[in-house]
Amino acid sequence: MKLWQGRTDGETAAEADAFNSSIPFDSRMYRADIEGSIAHARMLGERGIISRGEAEILIGGLRGILSDIDSGALMIDMTAEDIHTFVEETLTERVGEVGKKLHTARSRNDQVALDIRLFLREETEKIKSAIRGLISALTDQAEAHAGTIMPGYTHLQRAQPVTFGHHLMAYAMMLLRDLGRLSDCARRMNVSPIGSCALAGTTYDTDRALEAELLGFSSVCENSLDGVSDRDFSVELLSDLSIIMMHLSRLAEETVLWTSLEFSFVELDDAYTTGSSIMPQKKNSDMAELVRGKTGRVYGSLVSLLTALKGLPLAYNKDMQEDKECVFDAVDTVKSSLSIFTGMIKTMRVKPENMRAAASGGFINATDLADYLVGRGLPFRDAYKVSGRVVARCIADGETLETLPLDVYREYCPLVGEDVYGAVDLDACVGRRRSYGGTAPESVLHQVAYVREALGE
Repeated sequence: MKLWQGRTDGETAAEADAFNSSIPFDSRMYRADIEGSIAHARMLGERGIISRGEAEILIGGLRGILSDIDSGALMIDMTAEDIHTFVEETLTERVGEVGKKLHTARSRNDQVALDIRLFLREETEKIKSAIRGLISALTDQAEAHAGTIMPGYTHLQRAQPVTFGHHLMAYAMMLLRDLGRLSDCARRMNVSPIGSCALAGTTYDTDRALEAELLGFSSVCENSLDGVSDRDFSVELLSDLSIIMMHLSRLAEETVLWTSLEFSFVELDDAYTTGSSIMPQKKNSDMAELVRGKTGRVYGSLVSLLTALKGLPLAYNKDMQEDKECVFDAVDTVKSSLSIFTGMIKTMRVKPENMRAAASGGFINATDLADYLVGRGLPFRDAYKVSGRVVARCIADGETLETLPLDVYREYCPLVGEDVYGAVDLDACVGRRRSYGGTAPESVLHQVAYVREALGE
């Protein structure tokens, strides 16, 4: 029997039932739904809306249902309209007529708003934990390679020498911001809508604050219309998840490049690669590519929910049933992507010799030559031009800044001394960049310590 049967006979076409049903995806909220119902029954009994004895019967029945679902003794009926209907009907079958009192002073509108907040609150914490795991993997590798020199890039052209540890710590900082955004989102999510009922509140003498406290909410929503129609927290979470995936996708793109033969900066463990069905030599970074591809899927979920909500009048509309599939899919995608990346980063093999060889080409120490000339008294703009002309000469002569003879240097600037070779040495170039947040090994280790402190490690 449908919970809304009465005004109509409740008989709908089979295809309409299937179209209307949400249990294929909202069944995963069974724990949130039952825990919310236990708190609601407790409040009804405390306020005398039902007797304390009836409340205890309801609570006992609900706990039994939860235990049986957890153990597999009770299977959720996928022909039910939604998880709320299934739980209430199962409860009534088990405890009798008193089961029908559970829905007093609430609506499915505020019930589903409660369930999704409870469910996403827990999922947000799981995602935060997964992010911490990836940050830890990045910082461990960064610490191990705080002095491993590689080319830094702008416009995907070799630009200046950096360390691999410095490069990895950039992603650690991005993910720290993601943690902060999720914490902010969780704070706004942690507001109880239960008691808003269908839209106008209730005539019963309820205690919304008690129910919120029982469920671990920090406060209750101040307006019942807003309580049932608000999905800002879902949109905000999807926005945060999209930013996380954007960060992962950037790292995925670099991983694909780094593992190519052209770069050969790192090698992924066999556990995180695949081969080719026809080319036996291939070792493909498919997991990184999939993360990059799945980023668009999470973006699509965000746009989907924004579009579903944009034209809705207050309060609840059935369109809002579309909030769950997209946000659940995005949550699952982000959790799996974080897990995969953590494993990849932990087990990847870094190739310092290839990074160093790449850093030795491309004149990425040209800025250091300009800085050296500034130190000898040349204005920066003049030093910049001299450095550019020296690079052009190196290219013409097949030299590098480290091998160009001193007399040739002095053709372009007589201020150049023997110490120029120490100035353009790659290790020296990196080591001098000790400015806060810079690439010098000691600076990278400071960043590692900063991140670990932020994580509470």
